[in-house]
Amino acid sequence: MTRAPAPKPYILGIHAYVPGKATGDDGRRLVKLSANENPLGTSDHALAALQAARAEAASYPDPDALALRAALAQLNNLNADRIVCGTGSDELLNLAAQGFAGSGDEVLFSRHSFAVYDIAARRCGADPIEADDRDFTADVDAILAAVTDRTRVVFLANPNNPTGTWLPPEEVRRLHAGLRSDIVFVLDEAYAEYCDPAFQSVGFDLAAAHDNVLVTRTFSKIYGLAAERVGWATGAPGLIDVLNRIRGPFNVTVSGQKAAIAALSDQDFVKASRLHNTAERARFVEAVSALGNHGLSAVPSEANFVLVRFDGDVSAADAHRALGQAGYAVRHLPLGALSQCLRITIGTSDDMARVVAALRQVCGETA
Repeated sequence: MTRAPAPKPYILGIHAYVPGKATGDDGRRLVKLSANENPLGTSDHALAALQAARAEAASYPDPDALALRAALAQLNNLNADRIVCGTGSDELLNLAAQGFAGSGDEVLFSRHSFAVYDIAARRCGADPIEADDRDFTADVDAILAAVTDRTRVVFLANPNNPTGTWLPPEEVRRLHAGLRSDIVFVLDEAYAEYCDPAFQSVGFDLAAAHDNVLVTRTFSKIYGLAAERVGWATGAPGLIDVLNRIRGPFNVTVSGQKAAIAALSDQDFVKASRLHNTAERARFVEAVSALGNHGLSAVPSEANFVLVRFDGDVSAADAHRALGQAGYAVRHLPLGALSQCLRITIGTSDDMARVVAALRQVCGETA
């Protein structure tokens, strides 16, 4: 009797990541405010580099991304030897779990964290453990209380996805100080560039000073290079060595490397993107707060999106349908703990005005 190949039991426990939708249920293309992409697009510098890279399509990329690592090190005052690049930061998050955890180990993160953490833990046979949050924000004391002898990796997204909440530097340092030195503390800073620049160095400082801190960042958000899948991480030599051992040998494309280097050279674009996001996010939060009598509220956000709660006569499902009819795709997780919330990416000024108009309409407010 023949038998079919059997997957590992821990693989069957994975619920595949579901990306933000870009079409309505009827197949219509919608304005995509569901994936936290940059509404200003991509730097002209990076677009020119992408065009030029087409001439090298037949060549393998630099497997070590030497030029990109040098540019990252120069911009962020880091050691290039302590940087590794990946296929988006997602690859590096998965490698961090794979490199330091396995069957019988635990990977710890806060409730309402990035869905990839659970997947990363299960992919290597480790047990994903959720610590309680506090008001949609990671709770340092709850995370530390959840640490056991089996804990090998702790993930912290700061700012957090999908809630947008943020821990100040002193709390990040306190969390790290409370962890054993043999626990890898992975600080996922995919949205860090949207924060006040004065608060953007805490992860880099920790990674430079300690052997168990890995900081990941991405070019998919503020740099507007989501299509190219470029991420990077910095940490102690021992951590970087492990990730280099198990990453893909040509994991960042020629075009991705060249576009990322060009994007780094255009910090005016980064600043403009941050300023646009800060202003539009503030206006959007104010508009949502004005609908508080209908049960709408905005979770405080430091990212390029806002998690809107629907705790009154209008449900998240109602608002999701209304926004779809108005031409906008936003993120709804109807089966999870955030089922009465919508995560809405900050778009252009015109798009945000139309989103607010649709929310007002579904709440029965006049324009």
